[in-house]
Amino acid sequence: MPVIDVTPDTETLTLTITAEFAAPVERVWQVYSDPRQLEQIWGPPEYPATCTTFEFHPGGRAVYYMTSPEGERFGGWWQFAWIDAPTSLTFEDGFADAEGNPLHDMPVTSNVYELTAADGGTRAVYRSSYASVEDLQKVLDMGVVEGSTQAINQIDAFLARQRRV
Repeated sequence: MPVIDVTPDTETLTLTITAEFAAPVERVWQVYSDPRQLEQIWGPPEYPATCTTFEFHPGGRAVYYMTSPEGERFGGWWQFAWIDAPTSLTFEDGFADAEGNPLHDMPVTSNVYELTAADGGTRAVYRSSYASVEDLQKVLDMGVVEGSTQAINQIDAFLARQRRV
């Protein structure tokens, strides 16, 4: 499995996930920079994602929803702050309703994704920062560790399927 470490830290208000992939940095980057590929791995396997907006540039926005097995939609948004292809991405991440409207009573996360070459593949560090212990605890209670781990662990299999096509 690609995820090798998950560290929630209430002192620094962060959640850090480290993963290793059997693909070069440039190929892993493509997963995050292409909405059709991102849809294949964003969210747990039983909650497929659909990107409705994807403006991949600093100041741009992404809007998406995940669909539960029962057909219920759970929305989210990203606001891109910094993009340094193919190694780093910084963005705000928030919850939204099914139409993509931000839910202002839910936590907003500041994220830094960093990709580096390692052992013939890619080492990814996903660092999420929260405004308060309560915000971090809320997403932990909602299952962010399990959901993120399931999502990230799909990447190697997705890339392997793409190589066979």
